[in-house]
This record gives sequence, C-alpha cells and structure tokens, in this order.
Amino acid sequence: MRIPGTELDAAPLAAPLPIAHAKVDRTQWSAAAAAVRAAGGRLVSLWCGPDGAGMAAQLALASADGLLWLTLPSAAAQPGSPDLAAIFPDAARLQRAARDLGGLGAAGAADNRPWLDHGLWGDAGPPLARAPGDARAADPSALPAGYGFVQVEGDGVHEIAVGPVHAGTIEPGHFRFSVVGEKVLRLEQRLGYVHKGIERRFTELAPAQAHRLAGRVSGDSTVAYAWAYCMALESACGHALGARAQSLRALLLERERVANHLGDLGALGNDVALAFAQAQFSRLREDWQRLSMRIFGHRLLMDAVLPGGVAVDPPPEALAAMAAQCESVEREVATLHAIFDDHAGLQDRFRATGRVAPALAARLGLTGLAGRASAQAFDLRCDHPFPPYDRLAVRKVVHVDGDVGARAAVRFDELVESLRLIRLLCAGLPAPAGAPASPPAVPPRGEARGAGWIEGWRGPVLVALELADGAIRRCHCADPSWHNWPALEHAVIGNIVPDFPLINKSFNLSYSGHDL
Repeated sequence: MRIPGTELDAAPLAAPLPIAHAKVDRTQWSAAAAAVRAAGGRLVSLWCGPDGAGMAAQLALASADGLLWLTLPSAAAQPGSPDLAAIFPDAARLQRAARDLGGLGAAGAADNRPWLDHGLWGDAGPPLARAPGDARAADPSALPAGYGFVQVEGDGVHEIAVGPVHAGTIEPGHFRFSVVGEKVLRLEQRLGYVHKGIERRFTELAPAQAHRLAGRVSGDSTVAYAWAYCMALESACGHALGARAQSLRALLLERERVANHLGDLGALGNDVALAFAQAQFSRLREDWQRLSMRIFGHRLLMDAVLPGGVAVDPPPEALAAMAAQCESVEREVATLHAIFDDHAGLQDRFRATGRVAPALAARLGLTGLAGRASAQAFDLRCDHPFPPYDRLAVRKVVHVDGDVGARAAVRFDELVESLRLIRLLCAGLPAPAGAPASPPAVPPRGEARGAGWIEGWRGPVLVALELADGAIRRCHCADPSWHNWPALEHAVIGNIVPDFPLINKSFNLSYSGHDL
C-alpha cells in the first residue's frame, strides 16, 4: 500500500480486506497521518505496546485503499510519539489513554490530563508496562484524584454535574454541563471509571481462546469484536476461512445489527414520551433474541464466532425460521416507521436536536452510524467489501441532517437493509464442507501480526493482534465510540438540558468498549 506524498510503502497482511503494515520513523509517522487526512482518510486508532525493547507507538489509519497500520519503534517513540491532535482531533484522547496504559504519551500535546487513570493505580506504573506477573492493585481506600474540568465563566453561568453513577444498570460516566438557564454552553465528559484491564488480560490467554474475551469487550457488539479478533488471528496464521463460515458470520453480524436497532428505536421513542414505540420495539427485539437463543444458544450471540469458523451451523429449518422472521419484522417496522414520521410531537423533538453538521462531523472524525447520519459516507461492507459482502451489494445508508431524526432514520434504513441481507444469506448459504469451525494451525514461531476490521452496528471495530513465539504480545481493541464521544460534546451545545438524554441515546455510545 503506497501513501501519496510520503516515501512509505507498507506490506500487505494476509487479511480478507486490504490491510497493510509498516515500521516508520517520527517524520513518516506525522507525514503519513497528514497525507491520509488530506486525501479524506480517517483515524481508526492509536495505541502503544511492547516491542521487546520498550514501548512502541501504533497507529491505524483508514484510506480509500484500506487500513494502514504503522509502528513507531520504541527507540524512535521517546520521549513520546509526535502529537497528531492537530491533524486528527479525535487522536487527543487516544494519546492520553496510551500514556495512561503504557507510559508513552504524545510529545508536544496540548492536553496532558490523565484519561483512563483516575489516580487510583498507585505506584505500580502503567498497566501495560508492568512486568509479567505484576498484579499490584489499587488501594481500595484511596479516593480518585481531582480532574481539571474546563471552567466556563460569565453572567448566569452555572454547572450541572451528572454521574458517574446513573439510574438502572448502565455503566458509569460523568457529564459536566455549563449552562445558562437550560441552554447548554459546554459539555465535558469524564470516562474510564470501569477500566477492566482487558488488553493486559489478553496477554495471559492462549490465542485460540482469546476470542471469548474479545466478544466481551462490549456486549452489544459481541459478534463484531469476536469476528474482528478471529480475522486478526486467522490473518496472523495465514488461515483461509471457508465460504459457508464467512456467510454464517455475516448472518450473525446482521442479526446483531437488527437487535440493536430495534432496541434503540424503541428507546428513542420512549425518550420523547412515546411509550407505545418502546413497547412495540421491545416486543420485536425480544422475539428476535429468543430466536437467536433457540438457534445459536445465546440471546446476544456470544461465543457464536470461533477461530476458523462458527460454533453452530444452523439446519435448513432454522434458516427458514430466520428468513420468515425477517419478513414479519419488516412489515411491522414499516408500520412503526410511518407512525414515527406522522407523529408531530416526536418529529418536533427529533428535528434540529443534537445536530452535528457534516463539516464538523468530518473535522471531528465522526464515524459509523452517527457519522453516516451526518453525511460521512463510510461503511466497510461497501467501501472494502470482504466475503461474503462482496457478493451481497450492500446498500449504503447516508443522511445529511446530522440530528436525532437523521440518526433514527439511519437506524430504520439500515435495519431494513440488514433484514434483506439476512434473507439473502439464508437463501444462498454455501453447502457445508466439514465442521462449522476448523481452527487455524498453531501460531507461527517468532513474531507475527494480524488485524481484523469489521463494520459493527455502531461503527468500525478494529482488533490489532501481535504474536511472539505463539503467545499474545499485544491485542488492541478499538471501539468506534472513541471517536464519537467527543462529537457528542459538540452535539449538545445550544440545546436545552432536558434534550441531553435524547441526544445521548441517539448516539448510544459504548462505555464498556471505551473503558478497556
């Protein structure tokens, strides 16, 4: 993969979609980011990990040619990797997280506040930089360190603090509103309250077993994460996946997408006091998940994707049941969509609320479903169609208004498209050829790397895997929420405080996928 405007020529990895890797120096690190940005590309993730001598900086960029994975070796990454926040604003939090987790920050960064480290990790040092077997834990009696929230001053300005503890069972996050009356002048977030140590835990697992951990990074995206991990492992091992397994993975992914869209559309209706919508969409989602449980053994489809294939190969009668359910759900969703469109009160709350204009969305790196609602026309299933999507002709859904209404419209349209894809997959499933999963051979000796890149329901999920002598040296999981949480801060500006729950739900970002 050649990057215009640089002397960089990256070597392709053995992946089903275009992914290439290169080692770079500090000049190439910045030049490649600037070149990809100038060509309309995006930042996918930024992280750090051991390279044998210290901490190397890692960067993943998306362009029209595919995914570019860059490594800045530890010798060149000191005292920190070059700051990329001026090129990609969404790099700022990723750089802060890399410093907290691995001790490798960004040289010259304007914002050096901690992000995932709340001052409770004690003197053990960054978790990913600790020696193997170092299990020192935080002092349970310690109190979190203070955080330098930006202060907004002026006549009548006051602050409203929300969280980190919320009602129900949702995960913790703190939202600091600066308001005049009910109008929001600024929102600042503080996340990272449930850092779980997942990326360090990967290094303690056998590569053939770690897909189960990947599938639990964010429970509503278990298929996307498990598939991305398995794609990375299969890439590192040079393992080719069979056509039937490819199609079954896509079927699982689209069932996951439908379940989440059904849940979100009901919740959006409920947030504007249309309890009827919540009741109807909840019923549809419950029926959908019960069928998933009956066929695949889990309501959320956990552990359905395995290295080398899938856990369950559904018989013809199960395929027929899924296709019939798609027909039924599509009819009911069409009726509910018409009710949404004709409901004056709902439309009044949806339209022009929480708007992210296309130009701002492009600048901030808004991605996935929320990005497509703001004219950011990126969908891996269409842009880099890997099997089986290369034969399904996926219809990309894009809206331009960038408000709550547009994000709901994307959900409706993508839901219908996923129902069409599931029917196609059920009707055209390749014939069985052996077991539903044929795990890859033992990982090669020495160093190997692979990457998985999957368009989950929320947006693109990346898993970057590095192996050393058959063991996991580093496994980095990147959730699209990293890019969209900062955009939510902008979406709320100028709106009233009571609209925040609706705006927040229209994005529906992952705390768990962020707080690794």
